[in-house]
Amino acid sequence: MKIAVIGTGKIGGTLGRALARAGHAVVFGSRHPDDDAVAGDTDAGVTTPAAALAGADAVLLALPAGAVEDFLAGHGRAIDGLLVIDATNRMGGPVLNASAQIAEAAPAARYVRAFNSLGWENFADPVFDGVPADLFFSAPETDRKAVEEIISAVGLRPAYLGESQQDVVDSVLRLWFALIRARGGNRQQAFRVLER
Repeated sequence: MKIAVIGTGKIGGTLGRALARAGHAVVFGSRHPDDDAVAGDTDAGVTTPAAALAGADAVLLALPAGAVEDFLAGHGRAIDGLLVIDATNRMGGPVLNASAQIAEAAPAARYVRAFNSLGWENFADPVFDGVPADLFFSAPETDRKAVEEIISAVGLRPAYLGESQQDVVDSVLRLWFALIRARGGNRQQAFRVLER
């Protein structure tokens, strides 16, 4: 699967490298396309956001929340119809995700909410005592399998919450932050669903 990772910070960089190591064709869309340091030891490419989106099967949006509007203004048409994984977080307001912005700019985009409820440290090292952490996500049922493949490629266990459940996924982020505060700032915490 060709995955355009838009954003080269800790979230985008960590996820993009993990996906590239797992065999996905990853291209980072960067404001600094001549700097390929984000690719690290992988075969991932680094180019402009427009070039990264060309021919992509999926888009992982890992931008700061304040940059989403500008990105969508310039590239909304390019992501329309694609699988768009929203890993952004808008802190300090009632809405954390960019679902409404994406729907307005790219009405045919297939919206996924994932990779926003755990810190990048847990994406870099997702296994706790030999057990992979769960990653809660929301996606259209028709895209569930593809998203589960992407989540598994990072080393996490997919935990599907259904379609249009981005607010529930965002509540997991709030829970994660509460745990961090209650446990002295330790970000090396994650979740696991237990079933019988």
